[in-house]
Amino acid sequence: MVKLIGVNKINTSVFISGRGTNLKNLIKFSKKKNSPIKINIVISNNKKAYGLRYAKKNGIKFKIIDFSKKREINNLLNVLNFNNIRLICLAGFLKILSKEFIKSFKGKIINIHPSLLPKYKGLNTHYRVLENNEKFTGCSVHFVNEKLDDGKIILQKKIKIFKKDNVKSLKMRVLKEEYKLYPKSIIKIFNNY
Repeated sequence: MVKLIGVNKINTSVFISGRGTNLKNLIKFSKKKNSPIKINIVISNNKKAYGLRYAKKNGIKFKIIDFSKKREINNLLNVLNFNNIRLICLAGFLKILSKEFIKSFKGKIINIHPSLLPKYKGLNTHYRVLENNEKFTGCSVHFVNEKLDDGKIILQKKIKIFKKDNVKSLKMRVLKEEYKLYPKSIIKIFNNY
């Protein structure tokens, strides 16, 4: 991972697919004095992603990429290299990155996932957690490797599941913890490397 030197902030890209609330939170965090990151470009696989509004509102460049086309992925690598991107934060990004792409940014891609990994990888996490009558759930920030939701865990936050919880209430409670955990994890990365 990259080391933070002096007050220079690390050029960062955030990948999104939908609402972009974690992006909004990361933008807010990036503007703080103690934040080690500067968000240079937002990437989305969905041209209708609501989160792109946060990029526009904050004057951050964004690009829509069709991840099913190799030519577009090569173009994305050029865009990221041109912008000197040294950290990629996946935030509600619903595409699986190719092994080649991950190798190009080895150790520089992190993701937030709404479960206590290694449990409940993939989608429909809160539904599965409730179906299995778990007593606890939470969220995890981890490095991305070639396997789905599998890389080395940076930080996790555990929360209790209440009897009255449903998918929506649990999602909202976990999301609140994600907003705190993602910035803490980024700070931890730069303090440890």
